[in-house]
Amino acid sequence: MSGWHVTGGEVLRGGSFAAGDLALVGESIAAVPPAGARRLDATGLLVLPGLVDIHGDAHERALQPRPGIGFPPALALRDTAAQLLACGITTAFLGVTLSWEPGLRSLGMWRALMAALDEVGPLPLDLRVHCRFEADNLDALDDALAGIAAGRIHLLGFNDHTPSILKKLGNAKELAKYAGRAGLSPDEFRDLIERVAARRPEVPAARARMAAAAAAAGIPMLSHDDATLEDRALYRDLGARLCEFPMAEAVAADARAHGEAVVMGAPNVVRGGSHLGWASAAPLAERGLVTILASDYHWPALLEAPFAMARRGRLSLAEAWTLVSANPAAAAGLTDRGALHPGMRGDVVIVDPAGPRVLACFVAGEAAFLAGDAVARLRP
Repeated sequence: MSGWHVTGGEVLRGGSFAAGDLALVGESIAAVPPAGARRLDATGLLVLPGLVDIHGDAHERALQPRPGIGFPPALALRDTAAQLLACGITTAFLGVTLSWEPGLRSLGMWRALMAALDEVGPLPLDLRVHCRFEADNLDALDDALAGIAAGRIHLLGFNDHTPSILKKLGNAKELAKYAGRAGLSPDEFRDLIERVAARRPEVPAARARMAAAAAAAGIPMLSHDDATLEDRALYRDLGARLCEFPMAEAVAADARAHGEAVVMGAPNVVRGGSHLGWASAAPLAERGLVTILASDYHWPALLEAPFAMARRGRLSLAEAWTLVSANPAAAAGLTDRGALHPGMRGDVVIVDPAGPRVLACFVAGEAAFLAGDAVARLRP
């Protein structure tokens, strides 16, 4: 059986880097390379477990690069796969928002994306669906339940943005932003959200149905933008063991006290803080209150974030890498990846630390991305 032999790199194993080789046989990491293995010289490079992105929604810009300007979902997915691999992301949970809004986050777009995933066929990475279900989207409940039953949804997020949007309707700029995303006039959007909010009493029962279906299917659940301890308790009772983007440190601390994973955005780390003025991810990660970083709205930030954490001097790069590989894999129930031990899935990223820049990605033991200077490192 042919395979790969990555030689001369600094390999992350057992929580530290050491000079050594890495062998890939079939879909897995192996103890020794097979005869006839293709060789990649990784001298001067880092050999790391592939990035696992538990929440990324930058594919929305491939679907709609400008308000009202759309492209076919199949084209957007192919472009997204290429971008993800170039960023070292070998497992990606697309954060697909299933909202009551028309347009980019609508039920129609959800259905088109599900169809496009079938149309494009196998992609060169593990592409999964993180359904970000808006609480008031009662008309889409049957689609979401069907997606869970069919195994099309791999992670269920409980979103509830309607109350915050309602508070912003008096701000003409904010109203225009939401209306533009939905392809409506401001007055049309105002009428729509008021009709949606009128059905608010139906939300708890619908949410409970979703949670029960996800639990029965073994799908991890997370809550999104928890503002208070009461919010976290509500979703904890529903079975959501991941706390995503907590809006206050106390919420993150409460989640960790209950043994739950806490997710924040890699852009928050790279930019030095939240663009919304919420909690800052880097110091919380250093204190163990944030356990997972996600790309959120910017794929490249996921690779950059652990290097940024290491530059702060409180976590080593090896420690910071767990935030973007081993920890998200474990939280998503993917026990076969996130480390470079023999028998693990062969998801590997080779990085030039001077950038940092991805030179090569291997997914399930096969080369999925090779930059030009990686090709020059191939040896007979």
